[in-house]
Amino acid sequence: MQIRSCSILTSLSLVASLLKHAHAADGPGRLSRLVTFGDSYTDIVSVGDGGTAWPVYAVGYANATLFPFAKSGAVCSQDLTPRPFPGVVQDELPAYLAQSQTGSIAVPSNETLYTLWIGTNDLGPTTLLLGQAIVNNATIVDVMECAVNWVKTLYDSGARNFLFQNLVPLDHVILYQANSYPNRFWTDIRNTTEWNLFMSELVAGGNAISRLLLRALASTLPGAHVGLFDSHALFTDILNNPAEYLNGTAPFNTTGCVNSCIFPLGNGSAAPVCTVAKGSDRDSFVWFDELHPSEQADRVVAREIANILEGIGSKWATWFS
Repeated sequence: MQIRSCSILTSLSLVASLLKHAHAADGPGRLSRLVTFGDSYTDIVSVGDGGTAWPVYAVGYANATLFPFAKSGAVCSQDLTPRPFPGVVQDELPAYLAQSQTGSIAVPSNETLYTLWIGTNDLGPTTLLLGQAIVNNATIVDVMECAVNWVKTLYDSGARNFLFQNLVPLDHVILYQANSYPNRFWTDIRNTTEWNLFMSELVAGGNAISRLLLRALASTLPGAHVGLFDSHALFTDILNNPAEYLNGTAPFNTTGCVNSCIFPLGNGSAAPVCTVAKGSDRDSFVWFDELHPSEQADRVVAREIANILEGIGSKWATWFS
């Protein structure tokens, strides 16, 4: 595989870095309802962290009501990066709109926060990373435009408070580490250094693009609060300062995972060798498995989102309107 040019993405990243320090608007204040969209990072049924999903913790901390629409395996749109899983555009948004329009869920616009955490599967090995399943030469730009358009779709339906959760540093999850091993998500031979570098560029470019698009969109939506939750910065801080976030009984671990399974190279059907942390040792890890955050890391996310729901705000959130 040939690594694609990243000069445009690098330029966007520099611009976004400058814009980040511009004056930000205030958040929406106290909210009592949370509506979530996304993939296994947010799904409360097929939970990616091996425990309780962050939205459940968040509404518990904030004494709010949860309306979950995130589905494990999801991408933003099947028209860009098709996978045999739901899409935000094709499945999650229609499900929400159907329920809200029939009145089966109560989501008053001045009391409800809408969140989206998507992109991990869109950037994965079966999609943008290797270009195996993309439609019409879809790029990271198309995926981020799709994700940001989620705001406009919901705004047109009456929603007013939006929090866009950007991509975590995926180059640090085990699947994309330079010294990665054959695991449950990929057992074939690969150039792990190339994967690590390219994923770093995809994430940096995707996050820069989404920030610019969100800022531009926010100015066109009267009465809306549009915010960016910087998941990348938060997880980078967790990785750099684990003692401030992790509270398990084992030594802090930022490179391994709670549930690690090493497969024989090139043979995904063979029995793996697994190492699983138990009990409170689990809370010493940033990652649950080779792709997902740990439950303790998700509690950190939940606390920050709960603070936003309570009107306290979060240092990881920037409001463009």
